[in-house]
Amino acid sequence: MVIGIDISQLAYENTGVANYLAKLVGNLIRKNSADRYILFFSSLRRSFRFSILDFQSIPKNVTIRQFKLPPTLLDLLWNRLHILPVENFIGDVDVFITSDWTEPPVKNAKKATILYDLIVYKYPQETAGNIVETQKRKLKWVKKESNRVFCISESTKKDAMELLGIDKHKLEVVYPGL
Repeated sequence: MVIGIDISQLAYENTGVANYLAKLVGNLIRKNSADRYILFFSSLRRSFRFSILDFQSIPKNVTIRQFKLPPTLLDLLWNRLHILPVENFIGDVDVFITSDWTEPPVKNAKKATILYDLIVYKYPQETAGNIVETQKRKLKWVKKESNRVFCISESTKKDAMELLGIDKHKLEVVYPGL
């Protein structure tokens, strides 16, 4: 199986999202060495450091596709216009896992996303306006297209059902650190 993962949030080291994503991706690669991984990383100003995944070198089953695109461009292409499938950047994959900021369309892949919280719906006044709108655009596509949504807690799962109306059978809790 070929698994694509958006790891762009790893650019923001030492944040909860980056720490969760780094542990999840690192453990997936270690535990499923028969699968191939294509890691999508995009940041205009930051570079990807593979060491954040706790590997000494890049395993043979991992390919990294790094781009210098501003997040605002990907928000426009993927969250607003929902054009340019991620396979145009990384090649064909069986599954593509999105993370925190953008929700690209796919050609044929199944989609999964990681849902950290729904603060943008519960407490929008506590979050900067552009983040609220970007997240809401992304979550609209998650609700329509994701085959599976990984929630970091039972509370996030409950919020996804109540606030977004996502069917509980699409939701799976994957706790941090596991």
